[in-house]
Amino acid sequence: MNKLELVSTLKNRAGISKTDAAKIVQIFFDSMADALAEGERVEIRGLCSFFVKEYKSYTGRNPKTGEPVKISPKKLPFFKCGKELKERVDY
Repeated sequence: MNKLELVSTLKNRAGISKTDAAKIVQIFFDSMADALAEGERVEIRGLCSFFVKEYKSYTGRNPKTGEPVKISPKKLPFFKCGKELKERVDY
């Protein structure tokens, strides 16, 4: 399911216009992205959680030349599946 299909499903199930459904979905995703950008954890009970992992800098290697390359510190978002979702998918 992509974003457009999600908007369409919300429109049909809630009986609202496509414009309103698109606004709701956009607000939801923007709020999640803003919370993650601030380092907060986003948890949707029974479904999943999103959190940010921080990585320290390290020395990697260029696979083509083999010379060392300094990798700067970074933060990446992670997804963790909830128990109820696992059970629902693995029926």
